Amino acid sequence: MRVVGLMSGTSYDAIDAAAADLAVEDGALVLTPLGMVSEPYGDEVRALLAGALPPSATTLADVCRLDTLIGRAFADVAVRADRELCGGAAELVASHGQTVFHWAEDGRVHGTLQIGEPAWIAEATGRPVVSGFRTRDVAAGGQGAPLVSLVDLMWLRGRPGVPAALNIGGIANLTVLPRDGRPIAFDTGPGNALIDAAVHDLTDGRLAYDRGGALAGAGRVHEPLLLRLLDEPYYRRPAPRTTGKELFHRGYVRAALAGFGGIAAEDVVATVTRLTARTVADALRPLGATELIVSGGGTRNPVLTAMLRDELAGVTLRTSDELGLPSSAKEACAFAVLGYLTLHGLTGNEPSCTGARGVRVLGSITPGSGPLRLPRTPAEAPGSLVVRPGPGRGAPPASAFRAAG
Repeated sequence: MRVVGLMSGTSYDAIDAAAADLAVEDGALVLTPLGMVSEPYGDEVRALLAGALPPSATTLADVCRLDTLIGRAFADVAVRADRELCGGAAELVASHGQTVFHWAEDGRVHGTLQIGEPAWIAEATGRPVVSGFRTRDVAAGGQGAPLVSLVDLMWLRGRPGVPAALNIGGIANLTVLPRDGRPIAFDTGPGNALIDAAVHDLTDGRLAYDRGGALAGAGRVHEPLLLRLLDEPYYRRPAPRTTGKELFHRGYVRAALAGFGGIAAEDVVATVTRLTARTVADALRPLGATELIVSGGGTRNPVLTAMLRDELAGVTLRTSDELGLPSSAKEACAFAVLGYLTLHGLTGNEPSCTGARGVRVLGSITPGSGPLRLPRTPAEAPGSLVVRPGPGRGAPPASAFRAAG
């Protein structure tokens, strides 16, 4: 089955659409990547979204406009992905939507909101759409995140040692598969969120992110500021735990800087970049990981990757590209897998990772242009995920992340 997975993360810079061919063979789910397309949000949508996200106030009128505009934007990218990557033969679209609020208090998630009305996608593509993945896990007492943990576990299963997967988007999330005991997954804290916020503020909005780590590379870590940032109570919460821009937003960096006087912009960016690396390492170290497979936009920041190597000396680091999944497309591919599971009546969460009371079939299905015909539910769910090279693709390139273990 050819599935298009749609994803826009907490950085809300673009919509990524990854296409994958999915089939069950000998008890394993085989994923063949077919490529990815990405479209940045238009200026109107991005400005409206930035003005609606915490800590800003918003109105239901703006939420309605955003739900429609984002749904249409997702639909346009889905049509393009079907045409360019699937030859018009996609059978399903899986849409994560755009997270605009994650209602977490005292370690418990009470609700979560992803917008981007799926009816626009179904109408434009004619394909059934699976969406609203997170809410069912939350309703079952879970954190609703990181949902990619199930896909990570299927993918990591059978690897030697203690493998772990890290995605560095706006928020960084981690999945670890111990030798003995139950798997664990959680948000470690900010990925790119505070780096982006600092860059935006310190350049008066001229820059949205630290391209190539240029600002961090020109600065030095301000240790007193780093210690203040590390005092955040979130880092001491037990797993499973999740967070978002409700906590790690632009005002967070401004508040942390209070009382320090003038700190060079480059030093601030270097410090929040070290914060991401340090909090990932502090979260991972007690779990005894021997291998860390990294994906997400943070892999394109060489200063952040160097800091991760420094903080995690003794752990083998590599990108997901080396294992066949493009790091920029991994989350969109993961939601393609979750959509496939939902359509087949299979569960899509791992309770030990999200904290849910049990396994659940996730999401809702919006029919396409024809009658909705659900495939037969397999007698047994696939226990592992195998990634095969896509058409015309050889072995993945070596990565700068690879380091001696």
